[in-house]
Amino acid sequence: MPSYLITGVSRGIGFGFPRQISEDPNNVVVGLRDKTATDKKVLVELNRPNIHIVQADLTDYESLKKSVDIVAPIINGSLDHIIANAGYISKWSQYSGIGVLGEMDPKRLEEDMLECFKINVIGNIHLFNIYMPLILEGHAKKVITLSSGHADNELARGFKLLLSAPYAVSKAAMNAAAVKFHAQYADQGVLFLNICPGFVDTGMYDDATEEQMKAVTGQGAAFRKYSPSFSATTTPEEAVAKILAQIHLASLETGYGGDFISHRGKGEKWL
Repeated sequence: MPSYLITGVSRGIGFGFPRQISEDPNNVVVGLRDKTATDKKVLVELNRPNIHIVQADLTDYESLKKSVDIVAPIINGSLDHIIANAGYISKWSQYSGIGVLGEMDPKRLEEDMLECFKINVIGNIHLFNIYMPLILEGHAKKVITLSSGHADNELARGFKLLLSAPYAVSKAAMNAAAVKFHAQYADQGVLFLNICPGFVDTGMYDDATEEQMKAVTGQGAAFRKYSPSFSATTTPEEAVAKILAQIHLASLETGYGGDFISHRGKGEKWL
């Protein structure tokens, strides 16, 4: 029975993974999140016996360690896939350039950067290290991180993408971390892969001001120059379906180890 461990499953793309993966009753899906709230959502919207929600927090190392003792019996000690979906992007820092943020409030910028790294980088590194013994017992041995096109330095430089700087820096760092994991575990058959989900409508701009939306619109124009076919955001369900297709396609043997790819495929544009 293929097994999946997924973080950040309470909403958006994160909830889309257990929704689609659990459609096959042979799959075992474990979601790490706030158990009480997420259990209610899963019960109401899915109510499938092959979904299990386990209490854990990426920012709490001890809670991650404790979760292994709960997860291991559910998956019979063998984990095939980790999908590190949980991530943090600050509403404060996503609408202005890094220089503007530094002028506005250098202390807050520092705190924002540290929070991004704590969740998007350090939390995932702890997650992978803690669950590696179970991955090594698995069959698929695939460790996937949801990244972002913002982490592509060539894209940001070529099209002057100045928004979401702390988030972008943390995602680029996590891409580098995946390469280091690949270097250590490739010989043991573990695939580490970072995937950009595209521009997905997760409600992140719902509370944006008119001025903030001007910045977003400007970035959208840059996106269209980069990818003329880009016209609108995709839904979480569409994004999840494309990401899962790439996960199932990717392998060490075909050169995906430690790679950073689009939801559209290896070598394809992010949008």
